Amino acid sequence: MIHTPIKFEPQLKTVLWGGDKIIPFKNLDSGLQQVGESWEISAVPGRESVVSEGPDSGLTLPQLIGRYGEDLVGHDCYKRFGTRFPLLVKFIDAKQDLSLQVHPGDHLAAERHNSAGKTEMWYVVNAEPDACVRTGLNRVIDAQDFERLVQEKQLLDVVATHAAHEGDVFYLPAGRIHSIGAGTMLVEVQQTSDITYRIYDYDRRGADCNPRKLHIAMAKDAIDYRVHDSYVTHTDAMAPGLTSLVACEHFVVNRFCVDERHRDLDLRQVDSFVVLVAIKGHLEVTNHQGSTFHLRRGETVLLPAITSQLHFSGHGTLIMAHLP
Repeated sequence: MIHTPIKFEPQLKTVLWGGDKIIPFKNLDSGLQQVGESWEISAVPGRESVVSEGPDSGLTLPQLIGRYGEDLVGHDCYKRFGTRFPLLVKFIDAKQDLSLQVHPGDHLAAERHNSAGKTEMWYVVNAEPDACVRTGLNRVIDAQDFERLVQEKQLLDVVATHAAHEGDVFYLPAGRIHSIGAGTMLVEVQQTSDITYRIYDYDRRGADCNPRKLHIAMAKDAIDYRVHDSYVTHTDAMAPGLTSLVACEHFVVNRFCVDERHRDLDLRQVDSFVVLVAIKGHLEVTNHQGSTFHLRRGETVLLPAITSQLHFSGHGTLIMAHLP
């Protein structure tokens, strides 16, 4: 039976739009440049997280689930997914604008790629004064309009743009066009999928000096062409205690700010693993078995589903993700 939290080796990804914030934020000893992503917990085939310390050091995440089963991930999760961990958690740092993209839903992804779809959410950790996020449409279009706008290089004109601020939350169901703007660093929680359809990329060229590939034909059938009332939720990044951020069929994400009054977290109603991502501070954490561990800014841990209560000492802010 497993009781202690699990830490994994972060997987750093260098990309042409990557920045210089992730390495110092996570206090890593690395000389990598243009680090755009740190995959904190992943079961994407070929990019599975590896346990970094403790008796299970060296095991991949699927191997870990195979060893501990529902004690680790929860009864319903294990019954539904087996050793396939259903969430992917990342830090993303955009020094340049990311490409405009869209992801397919479960049905289309299964049909085309034998994969889950990709619904995701973003929590803005910090943003430069002029940073923005593009997500959703500002007017109704259809598939023919989409193709025309791509040809005319006017697609950005119909995508809604939002100033990015610390504490902003963006929910991105599969099918919603989106892009992270330069100067934005965030936590991303998503379904375990790496299926992305790139639809506009500012005519940039890749490392091979050729224009980066677009996926217009595949994206056309994946896009949600409706206009929605709101695309962003503003939250007070300093609000103490537990704040609900997103709750959907694929995941539940909350923020927990630890201060003198808010130091205990009851997880008895959560029949699932819990991922904790530290975005501020330094916390000492004790679970219901009396086991203690430290959680510093930039670190991520996976709590076994059998974890029922946590007590925190110190001050800090966490992003929490689990299954509904």
